[in-house]
Amino acid sequence: MTLQKVLDEIVAEKRAEVARLEMFGETLLMQARQAAPPLPFAARLKEPRHVVSVIAEFKRQSPSAGPIAPDAQAAGVAAVYEAAGVAAMSVLTDEKWFGGSLDDLRNIRGATGLALLRKDFTLDPVQIYQARAAGADAVLLIARILKQDMLRRLLRTAEELSMAALVEVHEGHELDRALEAGAKVVGVNARDLSTFSVDLEAGLALVERIPEDLVAVAESGIGSIADAKAAGQAGADALLIGEWLMAGGGPDTTLGHLGGHGEGLARNRRLGGSPGRGEAP
Repeated sequence: MTLQKVLDEIVAEKRAEVARLEMFGETLLMQARQAAPPLPFAARLKEPRHVVSVIAEFKRQSPSAGPIAPDAQAAGVAAVYEAAGVAAMSVLTDEKWFGGSLDDLRNIRGATGLALLRKDFTLDPVQIYQARAAGADAVLLIARILKQDMLRRLLRTAEELSMAALVEVHEGHELDRALEAGAKVVGVNARDLSTFSVDLEAGLALVERIPEDLVAVAESGIGSIADAKAAGQAGADALLIGEWLMAGGGPDTTLGHLGGHGEGLARNRRLGGSPGRGEAP
């Protein structure tokens, strides 16, 4: 199976999941509205503004890397991340391809006060209801797999539930679409989802184009302190790091080097901004 076909298969499976979830849409929306108020995901990534924040990811496996930490326990990893001073966590909830589940999200929500991003292939508002009901404070929206009208609709749905939405882009035209749709948190994935190849330099060049008043997140390809510093120099507000933490010499050690216990990595101001979009939740 080619890598593009892997992505196509994942999306097809998610559409089937959505079809099954739709019958529970009203119940999930009610549960989402009754859940405890979401934490301010975006605001936490911007504090303090001159330092790069870390979104630490919980991920057991991936199509690109294979097994990473197959026996990892969600709550235990979350406790380590929180003690190391990360700003937020990203939690993979896809079971087949990433070894995750909504139970991981629920367990982490019960074990930590960190802001949580549900990382999955979101195609429909019902998945956002489900994420909020399970304790997520933010959801991932991948521009590549969403038509523009649906991207706008999903952003509105998240906002109605006082959630943040991290809109993921890989190319310049996707960034333009994210900005047109009103995204307030933009993640640049240095990994091409059709080939799984990583080009960190190109990704960071795109980070520099994100308006300064938005939250800019560098995703994928951060595997060393030098990479992290380069992201800060490009103006990233936050780094989303998974494999380096889950498969490295220990997340506490790695995060200590990144500044979780100290002053942190310096962040340059981005120059590609157009002011006035306001703060994200």
